[in-house]
Amino acid sequence: MMTKVIHNPALANIEEVSSNIATFTIEPLHAGYGNTLGNSLRRVLLSSIEGAAVVAFRIEGASHEFTTVAGIKEDVVDIMLNIKNIRLKAFSNEPIELRLEKKGSGPVTAGDIKTTADIEVINPNQIICNIDDPKKSVVIDLVVETGRGYQTIEDSSTQRIHSDMIAVDAIFSPILRVRYKVEGTRVGQETNLDKLLITVETDGSLSPREAFEEASAILVNQYTALAGSTVVDSAPALGQSKDGERNELNTPIEELSLTARTANALINNEIRTVHDLVTLSEQDLRELKGFGTKALDEVKEKLAELEL
Repeated sequence: MMTKVIHNPALANIEEVSSNIATFTIEPLHAGYGNTLGNSLRRVLLSSIEGAAVVAFRIEGASHEFTTVAGIKEDVVDIMLNIKNIRLKAFSNEPIELRLEKKGSGPVTAGDIKTTADIEVINPNQIICNIDDPKKSVVIDLVVETGRGYQTIEDSSTQRIHSDMIAVDAIFSPILRVRYKVEGTRVGQETNLDKLLITVETDGSLSPREAFEEASAILVNQYTALAGSTVVDSAPALGQSKDGERNELNTPIEELSLTARTANALINNEIRTVHDLVTLSEQDLRELKGFGTKALDEVKEKLAELEL
């Protein structure tokens, strides 16, 4: 049986793999909406999340990028490539000017940049260049701006605030990777439903959840602008009440007043909520380890009591 209503999605789970990687599980979804939401979220995440990047720099002793600087191992082009890999978090929408000064032989890293309250260096170990002359001093000035997506070197050059600086094509996006996959799921008698799992990896300047919510908000704004005065009746996600509170489908197995033997058998098979339970067919239940006929009858009676 297929519902005539397109139910709203529900964010069922967030699995935080690390501080900058998380997998979001969205279910249940209307049939086909796994790819619809997954593809649109992925595209917005990769192209439209606000971030910060270096847009121009100046090295003392170098007038343009096609040159070398005495006492530095790398030429200016290599230094430019390294500067583009600096990951930053800005707390201002205005251009931020920074300076890096280092003396003596050894590596020069992003951690050597003198930051302000308006900027944070996310990857301080990023190599910028290497000084091979112990008497050499390196002075690099940087301009950081915020933006979305990609800014060409031509745009950076046109907009630069210091004409003697070398412009850089800037990648503002703080998103490193986005992957998604769609699986099938069911709720009660609704069997033709989608489950979307989308994994977001950021550069550490914002959390995956912040990026995920920003992408969702961008899509909401875009579609709201196109909808005009048309309103489509919406329904809460299957398994949720209209106010978003938990209903029976999210009830833990322990709260169903089942016998201890039946409840333990379900939990031992990783069935922890009513939602987990109703996604299984009767045959699936029969095949569970330690789950007998009496337990099956008890569960069926409880689900009937809950009108599920």
